[in-house]
Amino acid sequence: MITIAGAGLAGLACAYELAQRGATVRIYERAAAIGAGSVARYAGGMLAPWCERESAEEAVITLGGRAIDWWAKVTSVHRRGTLMVAPARDRAELTRFARRTTGHRGVDEAEIATMEPALAGRFAQGLFFEQEAHLDPRQAIRDLAAAVSALGVEICLGADAPGSVDIDCRGIAAADRLTGLRPVRGEMAILHCPEVMLTRTLRLLHPRIPLYLVPRGDGLFMIGGTMVESTSTRPVTLRSLSELLNAAFTLHPGFAEASVVETGAGLRPAFADNLPRLHQDGGTLFLNGLYRHGFLLAPAMAQQVADRLRPETSDEHHRERQSA
Repeated sequence: MITIAGAGLAGLACAYELAQRGATVRIYERAAAIGAGSVARYAGGMLAPWCERESAEEAVITLGGRAIDWWAKVTSVHRRGTLMVAPARDRAELTRFARRTTGHRGVDEAEIATMEPALAGRFAQGLFFEQEAHLDPRQAIRDLAAAVSALGVEICLGADAPGSVDIDCRGIAAADRLTGLRPVRGEMAILHCPEVMLTRTLRLLHPRIPLYLVPRGDGLFMIGGTMVESTSTRPVTLRSLSELLNAAFTLHPGFAEASVVETGAGLRPAFADNLPRLHQDGGTLFLNGLYRHGFLLAPAMAQQVADRLRPETSDEHHRERQSA
């Protein structure tokens, strides 16, 4: 029996990889429902390693490159790419971003209008990261939980983990056990605006911080992008919400009539290099530090956990998993 503390993104991904290798797994989750206590519920759900490379290490691409196909086996993945745009006054930011990233091509006003007719005449230039994708984080967590349950994993909801577990995936709650783990506050809003039709992740370049908008279907959009070094768990601040809503309006004036369905803020666990890591402390293996790359990097990190605790024992087993 392999025991895991935390049925959030990391814990469920580890359970999925281990169960596929034949392990018997039990997860303990303090929250009463799947996803209710996970900071992943506030995520954008962007599978965008090439965009993230602008401010992250090369490991984000190498570890995240297989995430799209991994998630597609579990939940709905929208392979529509990422479209990055900037107002005319910030065009230099677009050039700078292009120099620091790969996996994109430039698009002009006409192509932007073809890709997203709602943006016709609004932006003269952009970058298109065609290989990227996005998913609905909350649905993905529920689907992943269903997948691990189907593999025989026991999920104990509303239950504190025992004093000793094999894998600790409690996020920022594990800060007392992991030196250097710090919280980075992220804030988001969900808007309802059926009048605006957009089909892919949009990133708006801003001199201070890039902002993103992700379609959720049925006229819903998630907008986020703030990163604040803070331990505060209070609701979204007026300053951050104003930035998010102004960004939405800059993308399309139709968002002025949007309804704000939900706002949220979560503390994302991060180490100094903003990369996840595995740490062994006695009999417990900690997976932590997913920062803002959770959906992108959790699959690769979970595979590393499984490699340690349940190594694949035959080439035949490996081939079966690859073809599954």
